[in-house]
Amino acid sequence: MLAVIGTVPEEDFPVTSGKAQLEGNFLIVEGRKISIQRGTPALIASACKILEISGKAALYVYLAGDTGKGYGSRRLYEFFVKEIKNHDFDTLTFHYLMPDADWCNKILLAIGELYKRPFLIADAGFMYAAKMSGNASCFDLFTPDPGELAFLADEEAPHPFYTRGFLLQDESRVEELIERAYKHKNAAKYLLVKGRADYIVKQGRIIDIVSEPCIEALEPIGGTGDSLTGIVSALIDSGYEVEKACSMAARINRIAGQLSTPEPSTQISEIIKFIPDAFNLLI
Repeated sequence: MLAVIGTVPEEDFPVTSGKAQLEGNFLIVEGRKISIQRGTPALIASACKILEISGKAALYVYLAGDTGKGYGSRRLYEFFVKEIKNHDFDTLTFHYLMPDADWCNKILLAIGELYKRPFLIADAGFMYAAKMSGNASCFDLFTPDPGELAFLADEEAPHPFYTRGFLLQDESRVEELIERAYKHKNAAKYLLVKGRADYIVKQGRIIDIVSEPCIEALEPIGGTGDSLTGIVSALIDSGYEVEKACSMAARINRIAGQLSTPEPSTQISEIIKFIPDAFNLLI
């Protein structure tokens, strides 16, 4: 089973865990209704769509409210470290969480005590925590965008705020940044770099580049990176080999965007609805 750990942008949302169900434009977790906008809810909804196709059990989620102050993330970290021993997950995806190197260490220690080690995926804030704590190479897959990749590539930056300017936001230098991240041991075994072109990387070697279909209208729509991480998480949990899952996920995400005939006002929830159709076009 896949488990997703992340936050929702609501200050008063309590630490909540349980199986997630998709109902229209909402997630239902332990009776709580969560709007599918960008962020962790978009990731979860996208994963749900793939798991429905593959016939896998519904994914499990760990959620807390956090609007950037970090209180919810810390409560969720503490809860997860105590609770993880009660489950036998195949895949763990860590998403929007306030970066905390100390809690990353504690989580990896807790995972190390499990009977079976899950496949570990990190994106967004927890990917930052993995790098900050020196544990990037303990993870199986990172899914950075070019800006996040720049932080991974900066061996001197202790925090994303301090990423040196000459490394930032230049997609033409993605290959150089990939090489640099691996050189300094700041990357997972696999990378799925999300951007105008999606790069699939294994231990520093680029094994695929997905750039079509290229839909310009998707550029301003928030959440397409979150949906990609959700799709690849569910494909891996469904048994697809990692390299194939990454390439498929990149294509499914792009085709779903194309099928939604997007405009700048299009919401990510509208694109997620087309994930099953995109999947079926590839098989």
